[in-house]
Amino acid sequence: MTRVYLGLGSNIAPEKNLAMAVQELRASYGELELSAVYRNAPIGFDGDDFLNLVVGFDTDDSPQAICRQIDRIHDIAGRQRGHDQWASRPLDVDLLLYDSLVCDERPVHVPREDILEYSFVLRPLAELAPDFKHPVTGKRLAEHWREFDHSGHPLNEVPLVL
Repeated sequence: MTRVYLGLGSNIAPEKNLAMAVQELRASYGELELSAVYRNAPIGFDGDDFLNLVVGFDTDDSPQAICRQIDRIHDIAGRQRGHDQWASRPLDVDLLLYDSLVCDERPVHVPREDILEYSFVLRPLAELAPDFKHPVTGKRLAEHWREFDHSGHPLNEVPLVL
């Protein structure tokens, strides 16, 4: 079994779309470990705030199979591919980590660069897996979070049950 972490975010009907995504992931992968949900302002464009979280689960699926599941869930949410990445979206699901795999072959890009760039990815990921060592840097995720500039993009925890 492989430990997988996905980042989920939405700023169009986020409660509904995140609940749907979690429900679909549970149907496909069983028990999920969920981080807290965090609200943050969009980066790179004006729009409604995003709600973000990270989910973890164990699976025998390949990274490619997980990417196909992600595409299927995006389709259910009505996510239009090929549009401006710096725009509002009903759902964004990203494969962040697939154990310690390092791969950059479409459609699999792990570890996802967003982990070390955005607080809304790193904080919930470090919450779920503080002792996990980043496959490229070798540092524990909790250490990355301690060193992260929290002031650049503040987060607010949201009491949302999924």
